[in-house]
Parts: sequence; C-alpha cells; structure tokens
Amino acid sequence: MATVLALATVTGCSDGDEQEASPSTSVPAGLGSFYGQKPSWKGCGNGFQCATVQVPLDYAKPSGEKVDIHVIRLPAEDKSNRIGSLLTNPGGPGGSGVDFVRQAGRTFGRDLRRRFDIVGFDPRGVAGSDPVRCNTGPQLDEFFATDASPDDPKETAALAAEGKKFAQHCKTKVGSELPYVGTINAARDMDVLRAALGDSKLTYYGASYGTYLGAFYAEQFPKNIRAFVLDGAVDPRLSSTELLIEQAKGFETALRAFADDCVKPGTCPFGGSADAVVAKVESFLSATDHKPLTNTRDSRKVTEALAVMGIARALYVKEYWPVLRQALTQAMQNSDGTILLALADEMVERKPDGTYSNQTDANMAVNCVDKPNPPDLAAYGKYADKAKKVAPRFGAFVVWGGLPCVYWPVQTKQEPKPITAKGAAPIVVIGTTRDPATPYKWAQNLADQLSSGVLLTFNGDGHTAYLQGNPCITKATDDYLITTDPPKDGTTCG
Repeated sequence: MATVLALATVTGCSDGDEQEASPSTSVPAGLGSFYGQKPSWKGCGNGFQCATVQVPLDYAKPSGEKVDIHVIRLPAEDKSNRIGSLLTNPGGPGGSGVDFVRQAGRTFGRDLRRRFDIVGFDPRGVAGSDPVRCNTGPQLDEFFATDASPDDPKETAALAAEGKKFAQHCKTKVGSELPYVGTINAARDMDVLRAALGDSKLTYYGASYGTYLGAFYAEQFPKNIRAFVLDGAVDPRLSSTELLIEQAKGFETALRAFADDCVKPGTCPFGGSADAVVAKVESFLSATDHKPLTNTRDSRKVTEALAVMGIARALYVKEYWPVLRQALTQAMQNSDGTILLALADEMVERKPDGTYSNQTDANMAVNCVDKPNPPDLAAYGKYADKAKKVAPRFGAFVVWGGLPCVYWPVQTKQEPKPITAKGAAPIVVIGTTRDPATPYKWAQNLADQLSSGVLLTFNGDGHTAYLQGNPCITKATDDYLITTDPPKDGTTCG
C-alpha cells in the first residue's frame, strides 16, 4: 500500500538591514514565556548549530504539557550584513527539517547563505520533536506490501484491515498527542520560532507540504511576514480525497514525461512511442499484481504496491529517470525488483535493518486530522474508483493509501477553505509545470487565492523547483528573499 507523500521545502526590511526582535511585535495572550525564549545554540557538526525551542502541546492550555521543537541552523557567512533567519520546511508532512538543512542547507543560493542563517526544524510529532511512533518495522512492511489496487471484495477487506490496524496502533501508542499534531498548531509553532530566532518578521522557504504549512502561517499571522516562498504548492481548498486524486493525476503526467524522454534517443527498451512505454508499464504492473518480483536485498516479495511506490519515487526527481529505466528493465526482463524496492524504501525512509523513521506515522497523523475524511469504507471506495478512472496507473494506490484516516481516532469537522492571508506582504508561489506530486494548477490556484500571491513558473520536470539549480528560478527567488521585491507575477523560467 503506497502512501504517497507530498514531499523529497509584512513590511520588508531594506537590503542590508538586520532584523531584531521588536517590542511592538504582538505576542498572543498567555504565551509570553514561549515567545521570550532565547535558544541555547550548540555546535552539532560540520558548521551547524542545534537547539530546542519549547511550545505548548495545546495552545488553549499553555501551562500544560510542552513539546520540544528540534531546530538547526547554518549561520550566515557575512555577519556584518546578516538580514536574519530563513526558516525552511521540506514538506511531508513528516519530513525532518533538521535533516533537510543538514543535507541541503549549502545548496541554497550563495547570496542567501551570506545574508541569512539557514534554519530548519522538525515540526511537532516529527523526527526529533516528540515524534509520533505507531508502527513497528514489520507492521509497516505489511502495510506497504498490501495490495492497494483491490480487484475483489477479499482484497478490499484486506486493505480495510490494514487501515484499521494502523489507526488502532496510533490510538494505543500516541492517542493523547493525535489531536495536536495538525498543521494549524505547527503553524503557530513557527511564530514562536520566529520570535525565538530574534526576527520581528518571518522569512520563509517552504516546499511541497511546506507550502501548506506556510499558507496556514500566513493566514494566522499575515502581519508577521517579511518574505515567503512557497515552492510546489498545495491547494488548501481541496478535500482530503480531492488532493489525493489530483496528486495521482500528477504522477500520470510525470510518467508520460518519463516516457517521452525515454523514446527521444530512439533506444527506449519499453517501446518506440510514449504511448507504448506507458502501456508497457501498465502491463508490467498488472503482471506483478499476479506474481510479485524477487529481490536480492532481503526476503521480501516486491508486490505491485511496492513496485508502484518505487516508480513514484523515481518520478519525483528527473535525475532519477535513468535509475527508473534500469529498475524497470531489470524487473521486466529478470523479474528482479531489487532496484524498485530500494526506491520504495527510500520513499518511506526504511533502513536496511528493517526499521523506519517516523515519517510514515507522522504523515498519516497530520493528514488525518487536517481535513474531514469519508465516513466509511464504501464511501472511500467511490473516490478510489474515481481516481482509477482518471489516473489508471497511480489512482488506486495513491487514494487507498490514505484509508487509515477513515478509522482515525481523531476527526475534524473543519472543512477546507481558500487561504487569502489578507494584509500580508507579497508571497511568491512557485509551480513546476510537470510536477508529479504537487500539480502545477495547485500553484496557480494558491497564487490566485492569496491576496498578495505572485506566481513564478518553472517550465520543467520534477518535484519543486528552487533546489533544481535553474539560474532563472534561483535569481528570482534569492533576489526576492533578500530585498522583499518579488518577481513580476506570471514570470516563467524554462
């Protein structure tokens, strides 16, 4: 069963002004002790510094239980011209922002690294910030291997059983935390972080789900925004199932782009046209549904669900397309799913010893409480059927992957709605035209919803744009984050 992640993400200061915490910055009632924190930064290897910042588990009860938010920063290289902190989030939900900055902090534009501390944080419930842990490695192995494109009532019942078990494991192990791990609280945590970092206004880069988190921040704290970049946008108006269906369509678009790329040299092993390649992949998946592949890494069988997840992982990044070509060749010719399984494991952060990060548990916990869910299996199945019609290769897998939310112990009645962030400074929304996980039209929609939205388009492939290194995107983004002067709305980089 493939849980597809949405991964891997005010007045302006004038150029050269360093931000300092302002006494006039509004501090919500009862939260003064949190907003007044001074993090104790300590070196944590390779030039990085780490600290923790406390936030209330329940903002309605600030004197109650606390959550420690794990934070990392790469200090600005030019202290004399430092502007402030650039807070980042790589997506998920469930992605570690600390790991992201460790791995990618030095790939941000040089001008940004000179002028800003590049800061990452693990949102509440993720990695180093009181992580939500529901399932053991073997339990997740079973969850992901379960056929997520059921062909009969028996397979549907097996899916339902896995969904119920996932939800029950979370209720048993972390039930008291589940009401508080949603995006609305994580966004409030970001404002505490802003103050703790010493910035009167927030400068932010969010990718994928990080755009959704950033949009929620902007809606709650529009006057606290200095400059915001939302890269690979999520449309907040969509329901939980609408999001999954549209995401599945995005993977179809990316598969078609992979097929087009494969046949260009005239040596594609899967067919002489893009249509033939897509049909070959579909036929391969159907065969794998009946006879799983072997692999040389461990004793697991590579089921259709794991094969789809491996393909999806490779479609996230164009540089992975040669690996996908190799993986599919190996699988089709030798029934060997070793490379596909390795890609699937990377997608869900499964380690060679069979353990997992808490990415999957946190991803489900956040998604399930953020939006209302269909009431039962029958209602959910109708959305899966719809998805399969519009996204034949990915629809069922993507939508059925969210089935545990039907059985989740915490449900919200808060319906999705547009986010306008009225009164915010310009917010730049970046969309990639053939993004597999966050379709381009989501960026268009979010830029339209935001009262100060500015759309920047990357005509290309892959999930999110900024860190792909396109000079046009890099310059437009860096210039805006430094000066707060956004690019012209509708600018396209190719």
